[in-house]
Amino acid sequence: MSAGPLLDFDAAADADAGAGLAGGKGATLGRLRRYGLPVPAGFVVATAAYADFFDAGLRAAATAAGSDADALAALRRRIVEKPLPAGLASALADELRRRGWETIPLAVRSSAPLEDSRRASFAGIHHSVLNVAGSGALADAVRVVWASLWTPQAVAYRARLDLPPEAAAMAVVVMPLLAARSAGVAFSCDPASGRDDRIVLSAVRGLGEALVGGQEAGEEIVVGEDGFDDRLALVSRRPARQRSAIVADPAGGTRQQPCADGGEILADADALALAALVRDAANALDFAEPWFDLEWVRDDAGFHLVQARPVTARPWHTYPGLAGQHAIWSNGNTRDVVPQPVNAADWASMRRLINLYLEQGYRLAGYPLLPGAQRGALFAGRLYLNVSFIQWEGFDALGVSPQAMNALLGGHHAEIAVPAVRWRDRLRRGGRLVRYLAGVAGRRRHGREQAAAAFADCRRWRGEDVAALSDAALGERLRALFAHVRRQDGLQFLQGSSGGNLHTLLQAVDKAFPGEGQALVAALMAGQVASVSAQQGYDLVGLAHLANADPAVRDWLRAGPPHDLDRLPADSPFRAALAGFLDRHGHRGIYESYLRSPRWREDPAWLLGTLADLAGVDTVALTARQRAAAEAAWQRLRERLPRWRRALLQKLLDATIADGNDRELARSAFTAYSEVGRRLLLEAGRRLRDRGALAGADDAFHLLPGELCAALAGALPAAALRARVAGRAARFADWETAPAPDVVIDSAATFVDAGSAAVDAGGRSWRGVAVGTGRGDGIARLIDHPADGHRLAPGEILVAPSTDPAWTPLFLKAGGLVMETGGYLSHGATVAREFGIPAVVNLPGIRAALTDGRRLRVDGVAGRVEILD
Repeated sequence: MSAGPLLDFDAAADADAGAGLAGGKGATLGRLRRYGLPVPAGFVVATAAYADFFDAGLRAAATAAGSDADALAALRRRIVEKPLPAGLASALADELRRRGWETIPLAVRSSAPLEDSRRASFAGIHHSVLNVAGSGALADAVRVVWASLWTPQAVAYRARLDLPPEAAAMAVVVMPLLAARSAGVAFSCDPASGRDDRIVLSAVRGLGEALVGGQEAGEEIVVGEDGFDDRLALVSRRPARQRSAIVADPAGGTRQQPCADGGEILADADALALAALVRDAANALDFAEPWFDLEWVRDDAGFHLVQARPVTARPWHTYPGLAGQHAIWSNGNTRDVVPQPVNAADWASMRRLINLYLEQGYRLAGYPLLPGAQRGALFAGRLYLNVSFIQWEGFDALGVSPQAMNALLGGHHAEIAVPAVRWRDRLRRGGRLVRYLAGVAGRRRHGREQAAAAFADCRRWRGEDVAALSDAALGERLRALFAHVRRQDGLQFLQGSSGGNLHTLLQAVDKAFPGEGQALVAALMAGQVASVSAQQGYDLVGLAHLANADPAVRDWLRAGPPHDLDRLPADSPFRAALAGFLDRHGHRGIYESYLRSPRWREDPAWLLGTLADLAGVDTVALTARQRAAAEAAWQRLRERLPRWRRALLQKLLDATIADGNDRELARSAFTAYSEVGRRLLLEAGRRLRDRGALAGADDAFHLLPGELCAALAGALPAAALRARVAGRAARFADWETAPAPDVVIDSAATFVDAGSAAVDAGGRSWRGVAVGTGRGDGIARLIDHPADGHRLAPGEILVAPSTDPAWTPLFLKAGGLVMETGGYLSHGATVAREFGIPAVVNLPGIRAALTDGRRLRVDGVAGRVEILD
């Protein structure tokens, strides 16, 4: 039903709440019902019906009334007393008859266009009418709801939102009034603290109107998420203090009925079931910002959702030391390896892992971390880090200045304000540093052991026939894998705690050579023990040389994909080398941070396509360049520093290189786990596709693991699953075309103007962060994606938006690197230092100012990029 003035909930789900046909409440209830949530049947009186009813006379009266209370009261009386248009009255009567609702009690609720939206909730502003029976009473109730648009409270609320009087509109939701045993409100986050790992339930006996209206204090239950497997557990319970319950009156309307105080309204198991329902509803509506205020009712059939609105004023859950400051979010670091929008399956993995990465070092130091702190978020679908948290924790725990932390992170965000340092602070930080240093070697050994176990486990799991698993076993394997990865505390330490020695080394060198610390450290690190990412590049060059030396392999490669290995001789050295390469590195791929990205083991076509370009890479010259850069840097140190200081710097350099290599090792291990997760997700997707629940196996990446498990178990209907995928796929497409702000302050996007911050007055040079070594001149080649790497000729300057390990082969050809994003700890910076190439990063907007073919100079000493032609 969608024609005329009435919309069923399915049509309401399609209606644009911004355009106002179904209003905010009606559209959201329609979406929830479409997504398989327990929403009672119902329909919506569209805003078009209100527009037809609210004639020129009423519009003139509304304009004249302004905010005058008496005039508004007179306007409301006119609305209530005016008959409905005959067509609408007839449609309402017909709809009740069609549904068999002519005598059952109904709930009639407001649904203004902006009501229950992220911009405004209108909570308690508009009226609802309960226990309405019959078409005549329904017509009266609709007019009462319409009239509530013109209370002084409603007029004032719209004025605060700068909405003119003519923007006032109202849809009306009509649904059965359930015989409530209990009812209440649920928040998918803690509305008081803002913690998003908490679900807060409030419950009263009977209908929930007394709780919503503030007349009764119901039972309050707080439920928390386990940090590893997302299981729910009770955190606290506050008994109800309820004197009476609101129940439906057989004569119409509602009445209060005395009830005994005390006793549980929701048993533990019921509270956990309701919390799981609330979490599912919030994620179905918006997995990126799943913070909702929902109203629920429980009758003999179970729980039902009767309203959902976003939490419009969620506090920032933060440290006392950051109170009064802004929450600053930046993608200056994350855009290096997660530059594209994140879908549901990836966010389920990243959301908690980000915290675990960044917390392990502080746990080792004994720093009291803020429980429930969330350091990652999605804006325009992209991953951002809360750099306010990161700066504060570095400063408060160990005394790292915000300026120094920002240099490691990259990006153009502001520094937080920090208090003056007292002697007691220095003592505490000194004690933490001692604890950290005492335990760091053991933690790193533990991390390396976990990495070795990860590669061994993943090799074993890859050999498993996942198609032979039952649906239940497949769902459990998926849940267990996510939980297992979150428990890899040693790997998390390696991934997130690799900046301490680098920070100390930079400070020490820069103190001796002011302004040159970054460049000298980059030169000292050139050509040292290779990380797994650099070794991957060297191995690929070796494979290219083998291919180039064998005419049969060259012909095989020229034939193009699909590359059938059986066409090569069984004793081909290249064939054996390729198998070895894929065994070591096949879990990696282009933009491997995403579960949706294919791995080289699945499809090596891109990998094989790079071999012709890499055949000309001279590894002898590369090694000589690395050694020359390192030797020149050591010569500078020998000229100015005594031997004992150089010895200390050598130890610090060794530790810094080991840290960086451990970080790349951990990344590779996590990527190996994600390859296994990708196989499980695709297997689930194939099964659901074959059953008609999904259009394609890849649709699984638009679903959360819990949703996939529910679908495999038959608990989530196929139509609901398809609807969730369709909604998320459409939003993902919007994210792909939406600009990503460089910085988000609280919730406001900020685009950094590189021209004012980093470009000289003549517009011919930029200053960024020097992360490579030496200087290099060459032709600029703007590469958008590693698959376009064939466009980069040897010696040209690679100008990239960001880089992940799939870009490593291009570094082997490049005469220099220019990158819009990144800091000293970014992947591109790490590999550029290893290969000893000039590199400057953190130059937002430079790609828009350059074109292919311009001649550039990349000064890895001064951190400058200059146009030469």
